[in-house]
Amino acid sequence: MLIFFFFFFGLNVMQICLPHQCREEEVGDAVIEEILRLNEDSRVHGIFLHLPQSFLSKSVRNAIKPQKDVDGSHFEVFTKMFVAAVVICQHVVRSSRRWIQEQQYQPWRLRPLKLQPLSPVPSDIEISRAQTPKPISQLAQEIGLLPEELEAYGNTKAKVHLSLLNRLQHQPNGKYVLVAGITPTPLGEGKSTVTIGLVQALSAHLKLNSFACLRQPSQGPTFGVKGGAAGGGYAQVIPMEEFNLHLTGDIHAITAANNLVAAAIDARILHEATQSDRALYSRLVPSVNGVRCFSPIQMARLQRLGINKSDPSDLTPEEIRAFVRLDLDPEKVTWQRVVDTNDRFLRKITVGQANTEKGHARQTQFDIAVASEIMAILALTDGLGDMRARLGRMVVGSSRNGQPITADDLGVTGALAVLMKDAIKPTLMQTLEGTPVFVHAGPFANIAHGNSSVLADKLALKLVGEEGYVVTEAGFGADIGMEKFFNIKCRTSGLTPDVVVLVATVRALKMHGGGPNVTAGVPLPKEYINENLQLVADGCSNLKKQIQITHLFGVPVIVALNVFKTDTQAEIDMVCRIAEASGASAAVQCHHWSRGGWGSVELAHAVKKVASQKNHFQFLYNLQDSIVEKIRSIAQKVYGADDIELSPEAQAKIDYYNQQGFSALPICMAKTHLSLSHMPEKKGVPTGFILPIRDIRASIGAGFIYPLVGTMSTMPGLPTRPCFYDIDLDPVTEEIKGLF
Repeated sequence: MLIFFFFFFGLNVMQICLPHQCREEEVGDAVIEEILRLNEDSRVHGIFLHLPQSFLSKSVRNAIKPQKDVDGSHFEVFTKMFVAAVVICQHVVRSSRRWIQEQQYQPWRLRPLKLQPLSPVPSDIEISRAQTPKPISQLAQEIGLLPEELEAYGNTKAKVHLSLLNRLQHQPNGKYVLVAGITPTPLGEGKSTVTIGLVQALSAHLKLNSFACLRQPSQGPTFGVKGGAAGGGYAQVIPMEEFNLHLTGDIHAITAANNLVAAAIDARILHEATQSDRALYSRLVPSVNGVRCFSPIQMARLQRLGINKSDPSDLTPEEIRAFVRLDLDPEKVTWQRVVDTNDRFLRKITVGQANTEKGHARQTQFDIAVASEIMAILALTDGLGDMRARLGRMVVGSSRNGQPITADDLGVTGALAVLMKDAIKPTLMQTLEGTPVFVHAGPFANIAHGNSSVLADKLALKLVGEEGYVVTEAGFGADIGMEKFFNIKCRTSGLTPDVVVLVATVRALKMHGGGPNVTAGVPLPKEYINENLQLVADGCSNLKKQIQITHLFGVPVIVALNVFKTDTQAEIDMVCRIAEASGASAAVQCHHWSRGGWGSVELAHAVKKVASQKNHFQFLYNLQDSIVEKIRSIAQKVYGADDIELSPEAQAKIDYYNQQGFSALPICMAKTHLSLSHMPEKKGVPTGFILPIRDIRASIGAGFIYPLVGTMSTMPGLPTRPCFYDIDLDPVTEEIKGLF
């Protein structure tokens, strides 16, 4: 009769099942967790429990909100029925040991009903919007923040003051978990979703203090081709539209600061070319109300020049000339303008063509904003003083006699620090299950070092305490973001991870095994939908290689298999078996997209176990190795190249950096993320290739040398059909549509 009632009224029914590995003593807690989540979901009008009587305890029955109790489980609504039902758990009791059968499902896809059409699966933004975040002030209080340590940006996000680090300086750090991945494919791997699902499992289900640290997404990929970085399904940061759009304006601050430096460079070149020493001096050190004095940053420049004078009238003509003439060589300016948009037509431009520039034109380019050195500095700094010093050390070009010219020489450092004073504070948000998240910095991993900020990680590690867990994410594959996390970020922060979680999917492995290319908007080829064990086995070569790369650094690795509904059990078992045979401490299938934290409980248990074990972390190379040897170590040991090949331009840059004393910096390779090699089309584990180094640049303020590999560009381009085709705004409700 009840089923007939459902069909007659055309109700939408979702069935939720507990995982088969769930222990009997966990059933009550697990059911209550799901009930509490559905209580707050505005799309769910009724909840119906289908459980053996032995599991229908009073606490389980009374967890349901009375207004959503379909069959009168709650003592207050014994006879109440609503016209919608969601089956929380369906148990098939076969024996005392086997009483839960797991069923794969996709949330919110309606079961086929003949009397009504099938509704579409909701998008990530629809799932996000259905959950109301707790007030950010409440979340801050729950994790131990003081009111004065919080700077709210509306009701769902806030900046956290760095004074917190001083207050908690004696608090022991928690466990440090790094999430990396196999080499990315267009089919996706889901590192952010795994990160969020894992931290939700650790927090809500294992009852451990936990924190996620994520990068802020760039508007280039958001409106271009990749999409957002808030996770997906029931493992995402909310509100996801705020996460993926302007957030608290950090990238805009970086863009403004970066382009202020660019404007200062061209203005200085112009003014030095068109004015005498005396005219420059009178303008750089003007008389104000009859008084002339040097600004503090000008005094610093005098000291670097060895001029120990403080009265502007005391300088000799030679000293005045040295002070006012940076003598920047227009052909050796290395600083680029940036914009946070994928725009290939800005990869090479000409500036200075107006009559007002008097013929001082030169060729330059734009980079994407997240490739700015200022973004890298934000991600690596440990405080305001350190950030200001790093900004001042940024080298923007060379003088005609070969001396490096810095932001301090331009006199712009103080202004940059002012523009960045709020951006340095991490942004606090939360997951769908209310787990705290720091969102801070967003350097690209294929151009910069690809990790969230040192400050966010340090703050989170103090907040969770000794028994807690911080899960942070490295961009792209383990050969890219993880390698830079270890060799650059760990060197800067002094922190080392306890365990690496390596994310893979069956269908991405199939592509590495020789599966066909995919085209956006076209149905997936059958190879990715139907079982194909040979493709999976062949593609696991990439998984094996990434496990080997992790072991180079002496850190244990757990493989997290992000399961899709098209994966077969035979394929899942094969990946897990190969991963463990290749040296993974564990290999776990995960269902966080459809089940949130509950879908990552097995992964959370594995992380807890492995993170408690001692590891033997080590760097890949010594900083005192030559620049060439450090590049070669990465190319051969990480990518699997036979050797490297330096262009004449790259060799000349190395000679210059050696001369200037920059040779002891770590290396940040700018390389395609789509292959272990420099050739994006080469999937799996390419061999027998020489890695070409086209150019080498230096980010002295950030503290690394970055070689450009092959045709790697620092400005992405838009695809034929960018994401913006699907994005719109409802002018009445102001709701965003189509954002993933």
